[in-house]
Amino acid sequence: MASEDLVTNLPGQPHVEFKHYAGYVTVNEKNGRALFYWFYEATTLPDDKPLVLWLNGGPGCSSVGYGATQEIGPFLVDTDGQGIKINPYSWSTEANMLFLESPVGVGFSYSNTTSDYKNLGDDFTANDSYTFLHKWFLKFPSYRKRTFYIAGESYAGKYVPELAELIYDKNNDPSLYIDLKGILLGNPETSDAEDWRGLVDYAWSHAVVSDETHKIIKENCDFGSDNTWENNNCSEAVDEVLKQYKEIDIYSLYTSVCIGDTANSEDSKTKIMMKRSSKMMPRIMGGYDPCLDEYAETFYNRLDVQKALHVSYGRHLRNWSICNSVIFEEWSYSRPSVLPIYKKLIAAGQRIWVYSGDTDGRVPVLSTRYSLSSLGLPIKMAWRPWYHEKQVSGWFQEYEGLTFATFRGAGHAVPSFKPSSSLAFFSAFLQGVSPPSSRYV
Repeated sequence: MASEDLVTNLPGQPHVEFKHYAGYVTVNEKNGRALFYWFYEATTLPDDKPLVLWLNGGPGCSSVGYGATQEIGPFLVDTDGQGIKINPYSWSTEANMLFLESPVGVGFSYSNTTSDYKNLGDDFTANDSYTFLHKWFLKFPSYRKRTFYIAGESYAGKYVPELAELIYDKNNDPSLYIDLKGILLGNPETSDAEDWRGLVDYAWSHAVVSDETHKIIKENCDFGSDNTWENNNCSEAVDEVLKQYKEIDIYSLYTSVCIGDTANSEDSKTKIMMKRSSKMMPRIMGGYDPCLDEYAETFYNRLDVQKALHVSYGRHLRNWSICNSVIFEEWSYSRPSVLPIYKKLIAAGQRIWVYSGDTDGRVPVLSTRYSLSSLGLPIKMAWRPWYHEKQVSGWFQEYEGLTFATFRGAGHAVPSFKPSSSLAFFSAFLQGVSPPSSRYV
């Protein structure tokens, strides 16, 4: 029953007219596997607005800690970690927003079967998220036939298309039909070879590394090869890129890093985690306000907050963290490229919009341009600026079947940097209209 998950006494919550719900959906009864969600009805006319599922990446990072309360939800964690404040640019002004902590081990999601944590990977995550949706619709049957979109950023660049493909494939069965209309991806990991190439080219073009380091990488690294890391010259030069990025916030080149009592070179916010053998991208925790992760962790580790969000089963016995580094380190399978899924969804007529904050070094605009370029899509409308409040918000290009846009001066988590323009962009996506290409619209 949805009513059991209604949130009524969240500490510090300002008065609002909309309803929001939080709790668990069991996706595997036998193993005791349950995913945690937080759902916000649209702030006005929820019955007339679509349903949007938001996923954060990592793998291992919380959609509640990032998306819901640092970026696009109606409440943002306050800077003391003790309360929340209204977000006037919440995406819930345009849609009913569902935030999912996936897979198990992320945030409040859990399994009672230890072996589940050893099997986590892209396919495992997609299947559990798909099961979650159908069981969530049993709790909220009025959304069962609602227009549906999936959005996400970073490693969710893999999650979102993979889940969309699963929905599309299973929609042949009328009893399983979900009215998926499109996907929206921000600074998304897309294709490992192009993502790596874009990372090092961006670091060089933005003066993070020397000409010499870049030259060594160009001559020695074949990011499309399974044994690229066996080349010591390549490995050492890439280590140099990552070493320089540890000095700044790779997610936001031009903002400050968090300097506080707990901040040091080995802090999780600057710790690089790499699995070279699998060609996975480096994982480095960070964001716009470099201390914001700490505020979120302070808030979600409060027992009264957990009780209000219906966190049960004695889950308070362990510390809530915004990212679970063990999940990344033990990730069993990452699809090397989701570009084949793009082609499949484009052929099916799905709406696909991709956007990049152009000051992100982690999944930089170059990585995304390299990936999209390899699709070879015909150009429908050429590269041009798009505007918000009479200023250039970025540039965009419309291909046959896909729209790509940049956000000028935004880092990895775009809505944290550009809340107003990202909301306008989201609204255009839902309406299926181009972002404003005139300063005076």
